[in-house]
Amino acid sequence: MNQSTAAIPPAPQPVRFVLARTSHPGNIGSAARAIRTMGFWRLTLVAPQRFPDPQVNAMAAGADDVLANVVLAGSVAAAVVGCTRVYGLSARRRGVNLPELDPRGAMAEMVPLLRGGAEVALLFGNERAGLDNDELSVCHAMIRIPSVEEFSSLNLAQAVQVMAWELRMAMLGTVPAAPAAHEAPASADQVERFFEHLFATLHAIDFHKGRSPQTVELRLRRLFHRAAPDAHELRILHGILADAERMARLAKEAGAA
Repeated sequence: MNQSTAAIPPAPQPVRFVLARTSHPGNIGSAARAIRTMGFWRLTLVAPQRFPDPQVNAMAAGADDVLANVVLAGSVAAAVVGCTRVYGLSARRRGVNLPELDPRGAMAEMVPLLRGGAEVALLFGNERAGLDNDELSVCHAMIRIPSVEEFSSLNLAQAVQVMAWELRMAMLGTVPAAPAAHEAPASADQVERFFEHLFATLHAIDFHKGRSPQTVELRLRRLFHRAAPDAHELRILHGILADAERMARLAKEAGAA
């Protein structure tokens, strides 16, 4: 929900900066200032520990239009609804195998998408723990900011500043527009609904046979994130899954008869 009835800045922006579970309100204000200096304003907060807070306004140092249009979300999935791609910033692997990009490589992929009309999210985790596995599972790729091995962790607002600067420089450059597609890739929330249906169907047909589904589900997430299906393709897949569920239900009914 918006924190103010102030007018939204006149130029719509397809990129969102999403901060998940922030611990320190000063980092929210510093992040707002960081993106505002690069010409961005869309800031989404997922379950912040302290917001609003006087430290937010103090550290924002005048980025009032960003703060006036902050959006609060209860989960990362809710924060990225409508986004075609979600990029997670993390200094830790945590066992989630995602494509890994540096900021320049990420910009080469992001900017054509943005110029083609897609919405993209940059997702930043908690200051102490970073992004957890559930949050990373929503991401299509992970971005690592190169730093020295012995002191590799950037402050949250510093990481936001780096990415905002890289994005501004890339947008000012000559990155070519994405080629026109017959249909845009499905949004993150559409893909997440498909995953819910897929995993429920695997359970219905007893695919895992008592084993933990975690590894298989992570591999399936990676597979479909790479494939980037469009909404029509997801509808076809939903139809296949619905038929599989129907057949499993009929088989159980016949076995019980």
